[in-house]
Amino acid sequence: MTDTAKRFSGPTLLTASAADQYTVPASTTAIIRNIHVAEGNGSATSLTLSIGTDALAKRLFSAVSIPANNILDLPCFIVLSGGEKIQAFASATNSLVLTVSGVEVS
Repeated sequence: MTDTAKRFSGPTLLTASAADQYTVPASTTAIIRNIHVAEGNGSATSLTLSIGTDALAKRLFSAVSIPANNILDLPCFIVLSGGEKIQAFASATNSLVLTVSGVEVS
């Protein structure tokens, strides 16, 4: 097995529609170790982030407000299997920048 530290997504400027940010390659396990979100437009904006296609039961964050000119920096340990994906969107386009980092194990 090989462990590879990797930036899974970003920095990516989010839109107001759910969009794929990362898909785990086949025959690979991915471990999300950090989720970093920066609000740089000067007004509070909400983040929604899901594992898989966006749905309430799949959300890690559901309309979590990021204060104006602030950040959310979450160290974590979330395991994803081959083919699973991360989707994210903001309550306003071009307000939040998302970066997701972790380790791929193949």
